[in-house]
Amino acid sequence: MRWTKRGLVWGPDGSLDWARTHATCPTPLQRRDGSLRLYVQCRDGGNVGRIGWVDVDPVDPVRVLRSARTPVLDAGAPGCFDDNGVFPTSVVRVDDGRLLLYYVGFELCHRIRYRLLTGLAISDDDGDSFRRLRSTPILERSSEELHIRGGAFVRREDGHFRMWYVAGSRWEVLAGKQMPVYDLRHLESADGISWAGQGRVVMPIDAAREHGFGRPFVTRDGNGYRLHYSIRRRQPPRYRLGFAHSPDGLTWRREDDRIGLDVSPGQWDGDSICYGAEVRSAGRTFLFYNGDDFGARGFGVAELMAA
Repeated sequence: MRWTKRGLVWGPDGSLDWARTHATCPTPLQRRDGSLRLYVQCRDGGNVGRIGWVDVDPVDPVRVLRSARTPVLDAGAPGCFDDNGVFPTSVVRVDDGRLLLYYVGFELCHRIRYRLLTGLAISDDDGDSFRRLRSTPILERSSEELHIRGGAFVRREDGHFRMWYVAGSRWEVLAGKQMPVYDLRHLESADGISWAGQGRVVMPIDAAREHGFGRPFVTRDGNGYRLHYSIRRRQPPRYRLGFAHSPDGLTWRREDDRIGLDVSPGQWDGDSICYGAEVRSAGRTFLFYNGDDFGARGFGVAELMAA
C-alpha cells in the first residue's frame, strides 16, 4: 500500500475545560446528512478523558466543518469502571436507527497501573448525544481476561454482532515502567450487548518484539477482511501501525510491512503512529490516525494512493 499524508486534521485549542489536550482514537461515523464524523477522546487539565466529535468534509477530510462544544459522553461516576475517563473504539448503526457506541473505561488501580474494560452507550439522535446502557461494563473482567478487555471494534453481519478486541491478565516491566500484555481476540453476540467472558485468540503477539496491540479496526471487501491495528513495541516502546488480512475474520495473515505508513521525524507524528481507522468516502480511501503521545496534538489523515 502507498499512502499520502494529508496532514493534521484537528486538535483541541485548549479553550474548553474538558478538551485541553488530545484527540485520541478517531472513530468514524458516516451520518445521515452525508457528513463524516470522528468521535475522539479529549482530556482535561487532570488528564481525564471525555468523548467529543469533529465533523469533516467527506470529500476533503482535512477540512473541519464543526466540532463539539460539550462532550457526548462524560467520565463515569466515582467508583465506576470508567471514572477516570472514556475513549471511543467503534460506532454501529442498528436497524431502528439507534447508534451503539462501544467505549473503553479507564480505571486507576494500586497494584497495577490501570484497568481497561468496555462499556456501551446509545444514541437516539444520530450521534449528537449518548446515554450509557448501564454503569457497569458489557465486557466485565473474567478469570481469563482479568485486567484488559478493551479496544472493542464491532461489526454487524448477517443479523448478529462480531467483536474484535484486546484482552489480557499479565503485566511486565519495560524500561522501568509497568506495561500490560495482551493479544487480539474475537467474540460474537446476538444483540451486541451480551458477550461471553472469554474470547478466541485470533492474533497472538510476537512476545520477543511486542507486548500488546491497540484498537483493531476491521473492514470488509470482496477479498475478505482488512485489519488495521496498532503495535505496542518493546524497544523502543512506541506505537507503530500494523495491517493484516483474513478470509473469515478469524485466521489473520499479518502483513505489517505492507502498511506503507510510518512516522515523520520532527512532525506531530514523528515518534509514534497509532489508532488507524480506514474509511471509504467519495470514492477514495482515507486512514485517520494519531501521532505522538496517543494523539496529544490531535488526529491526522492519509489517503490511499495505491493498494
